[in-house]
Amino acid sequence: MHFKEDWDQVQKRYIEYWNLENHDRPLVTIRGTREDVTRRVVALPSANLKECWTNTAFVIDANRAYFEATFFGGEAYPVLWPNLGPDIFGAFYGADIEFGSDTSWAHPVLHDWEKAPDFKFDPENSWWKKIKAMTEAIVADCRGDYFVGITDLHPGCDGLVSLRGPEELGMDLYDHPEEVKKASAQFFAGFRTVLDELHGIASTVQKGSTNWLGLWHPGKWYVTSCDFIGMISPDMYREFVESEIRAELAILDASIFHLDGPGALRHLDALLELDDLDGVQWCYGAGQPTAKHWLPVLKKIQAAGKTIHVSAAPDDIDTLLTELKPEGLLLDISPCPNDMTTRSFTETEARDILKKIEGARRSNIF
Repeated sequence: MHFKEDWDQVQKRYIEYWNLENHDRPLVTIRGTREDVTRRVVALPSANLKECWTNTAFVIDANRAYFEATFFGGEAYPVLWPNLGPDIFGAFYGADIEFGSDTSWAHPVLHDWEKAPDFKFDPENSWWKKIKAMTEAIVADCRGDYFVGITDLHPGCDGLVSLRGPEELGMDLYDHPEEVKKASAQFFAGFRTVLDELHGIASTVQKGSTNWLGLWHPGKWYVTSCDFIGMISPDMYREFVESEIRAELAILDASIFHLDGPGALRHLDALLELDDLDGVQWCYGAGQPTAKHWLPVLKKIQAAGKTIHVSAAPDDIDTLLTELKPEGLLLDISPCPNDMTTRSFTETEARDILKKIEGARRSNIF
């Protein structure tokens, strides 16, 4: 891989991680701004934000400029995936998408369950055709320079949030429970179609798969998620969400659940009961204490035999290396992982942190 010369070794490390066999140290992903390269400035193609997000040539060129100017340390590597925001799956079923400078969001369009359509995936949907075309263009461009990922898909109740809104869907669990269950089940068929097709496109030029989380697996893996669970009780999770998650896990070679925020922790025990679930990404969220303050959560995940993905600050490293086992642990190191800062490491800073972790391995802390 052009932007990651030790890619063969990185793949071996990820296989060890998934099998809980990385005995020497945790996997580490860290990025730094190269000091020997001036990043190219890629001009926006338009003042219209939607046009910027959907202009594939611009997306590719802007990411190539980033890759050229970035040091990918540890098990980090360059990934480009078509990103039109977290509500794109809902857009496949009619949700309206509005684009901001750094994210997008859906405007609900389903206001009356009596007028709800049959949620059958439409291969002629314009947003689906756009994601597919972007994936194909990125695959044609990559030429082994970087890895192509699958877009961010949120089926199940998260897909319904895009169409209904979170508050309305919360009330629907009481007022329209059967309609919610039926729609969620119908979404799964579309999710499987989309995932299989996008994975098939990417597989024409690369072995394995990845997505927005950036981990690599030799088979077909994906991030399983339901951000909506942060708003509901454990009983409602069991009734409305768990079956859809189990269905997703059954069609994947590997999986990590994106556990989003303290409100979702009430469901951790239920998630750890899922035999087909390989790991958990603990995302404590903006404004929350960083990784070392969540040791009981992280140790519970490890005790269940699951892998962990967690973002950590440099000040977290000593505690995490001492308190957690390396097997199945991945630390994504960033300067300020719990806020929205744009601060980034320099390449020198990133390399120094990697040396510290390697030093801990050699001194047999583990």
